[in-house]
Amino acid sequence: MEFIIITGLSGAGKSVAMRNMEDIGYYCVDNIPPMLLPTFYELCEKSSDDRLKKVAVVTDVRSGDVFDDLFAALDSLNADGKKYKILFLDAKDDVLLRRFKETRRKHPLYDISKGSTETAVILERTLLMQVKARADYVIDTSLLSGSQLRERISALFLGNAAFGMTVTCLSFGFKYGIPSEADLVFDVRCLPNPFYIPELKTHTGLEDCVFNYVMSFEQSRGFAERMISLVDYSLPLYLSEGKSQLIIAMGCTGGKHRSVTMTRVLYQHILDTKQRVIVHHRDIAKD
Repeated sequence: MEFIIITGLSGAGKSVAMRNMEDIGYYCVDNIPPMLLPTFYELCEKSSDDRLKKVAVVTDVRSGDVFDDLFAALDSLNADGKKYKILFLDAKDDVLLRRFKETRRKHPLYDISKGSTETAVILERTLLMQVKARADYVIDTSLLSGSQLRERISALFLGNAAFGMTVTCLSFGFKYGIPSEADLVFDVRCLPNPFYIPELKTHTGLEDCVFNYVMSFEQSRGFAERMISLVDYSLPLYLSEGKSQLIIAMGCTGGKHRSVTMTRVLYQHILDTKQRVIVHHRDIAKD
């Protein structure tokens, strides 16, 4: 049985995540009290209903004080040898504040924060700090659209979520911020930049004209060789540590040319080694 616990900050996209999990075949339950997790897990495990072989549950601060029971529930599952994964949705404070303002929703901790959404966001982040540290998958939705978040979740869970470690190769632009969920970050701004070639400027690293230009330089090929060597050495170490997801981020200035090219190189290499790998180009469509 696959059992995914979805949690994270209010406004970070848990509802979108749950709807997407439903779309890809998971039986979903929203806002389940943490204390009921072991009981619900056991019911699903014993059920003959095939729909309950892939389950996703959302639990968060809407559960009120009983959210403190989450750690006890997780410890109980661990003690009984029950396998599960935690998906944590995160976002930057200013992004969360903007989302609450735009939707005119009230933060679940608004009242106990004396009517301050900003204080509520800070308090919730503090409450969830240890949960995030125990998460198997962390997605920062600050710069993701709803469709991009759905793509990330589908890529993670359409396969068997219990299958070893999933490597995510992620390209990004430094001008939009470093992805906070990244485990390894490579800065490829040192490589020749197609942006300054008029006929390449409007293209991306997904196109052969840009890819071939970047990889035509000795320094690019040398960078790729050394990057792959480091990744090949590191992956077994992360796997032996029990890590479920490893995010390797590749950044250039705008996230369209060099970072996309190098992400393609790394993705293809990992794919060729028969490991579970997905690719995401965060900023490729941005102006």
